[in-house]
Amino acid sequence: MLFSSIVDYSNGFFINKFYDNKKVKRIFLIVSIIVNLGLLGIFKYLGFIVGNLNMFGLGLNVPDIALPLGISFFTFQTMSYSIDVYKGNIKYEKNFINFMAYVSMFPQLVAGPIVRYSDIKKELDNKNLTFKNFYEGLFRFLTGLFKKVIIANNMGLIFSLITGDISDLSLASAWLGAVSFTLQIYFDFSGYSDMAIGLGKMIGYSYPENFNYPYISKTITEFWRRWHISLSSFFRDYVYIPLGGNRKGSKRQIFNMFIVWSLTGLWHGASWNFIIWGLYFFIILVIEKYITNDFPIPVIIRRIVTLFLIIIGWVIFAFDDIGTMILYLKSMFINNSIIDSNFIFFIKNYFVFIIFGILFSTPIIKKIKNHRFNRILCVIIYLILFIYTVSCLVADTYNPFLYFRF
Repeated sequence: MLFSSIVDYSNGFFINKFYDNKKVKRIFLIVSIIVNLGLLGIFKYLGFIVGNLNMFGLGLNVPDIALPLGISFFTFQTMSYSIDVYKGNIKYEKNFINFMAYVSMFPQLVAGPIVRYSDIKKELDNKNLTFKNFYEGLFRFLTGLFKKVIIANNMGLIFSLITGDISDLSLASAWLGAVSFTLQIYFDFSGYSDMAIGLGKMIGYSYPENFNYPYISKTITEFWRRWHISLSSFFRDYVYIPLGGNRKGSKRQIFNMFIVWSLTGLWHGASWNFIIWGLYFFIILVIEKYITNDFPIPVIIRRIVTLFLIIIGWVIFAFDDIGTMILYLKSMFINNSIIDSNFIFFIKNYFVFIIFGILFSTPIIKKIKNHRFNRILCVIIYLILFIYTVSCLVADTYNPFLYFRF
């Protein structure tokens, strides 16, 4: 992280120094891109690349390199700084301490959202520390904590137990596992984002929103405007638009979308299932844009179909082993057993968490809270949930961190 920061702070300095010389400043931009993508390539993808080359009988040693926590997040942040200075979107930061504060800001360093320098430049110089911001940030942090511990962990436990042995899954258990992972990954990631945004507000920084109830989307296009917003906007602004976006005809646009979604899949991990996952959404987005977008389909049908496609996508995302993924997908559609004892057990024991997961993935609870809850009642509820959350953390060792590898 320190190396990346020094490299891109220096690149920003020289881009600013030679700003009127396009050839020279472009050299420093290229250096920034090569160094940052090179670091990602070595730490995150080298083992994957060598392992795949060995399939052709090369017999190369597969390197076992430890992955630095949050490398994808801080690499994108430092690289975006160099690009924005090059484009003239932001001014060069003279103060190296300010720049390092931006890169190493602990609330969002490991799990996002991806913060651009322009998002917090003013606050680096003049933080807005008020009791109101601290109060709102604290409640936002607690909301994320509840999402993670109470809902995501329980959904993750269901999925973990169901996928422990998938050789004899019933249809109902397979779908319950898929739905559980769908809820787990949303509440896990949005929970971390809420905690980051809340912590940032408590110490005087405003981070961008990262989720906006993605599971109520009517199309996959809308889903990606609501899910991991900071990543989607990053690829849009730094890859899709520079490649030409939709300005050079439909064939070029499809090619640009292919590049973006291949990279989106790879960003999530060095495994073929992530590449397949990215290409899966690429195909759906192309179909939506050029075939189904103008169909007069009722909104409720659009929501159901979109959620169905999202769930299938998360099954692809969940399994590193392609054979296991195919077997699991098969059990969701081709299965002689409809319901088994495991499904009944999970429904009996986790029904409340599943219902809360479904409800809290929609704006319903937020609307009720805004209209019916007064501040005192809200404080009491949060205090009760906080006590319950702490007891869960003390008593339970199951606390997975899905985004450690990103």
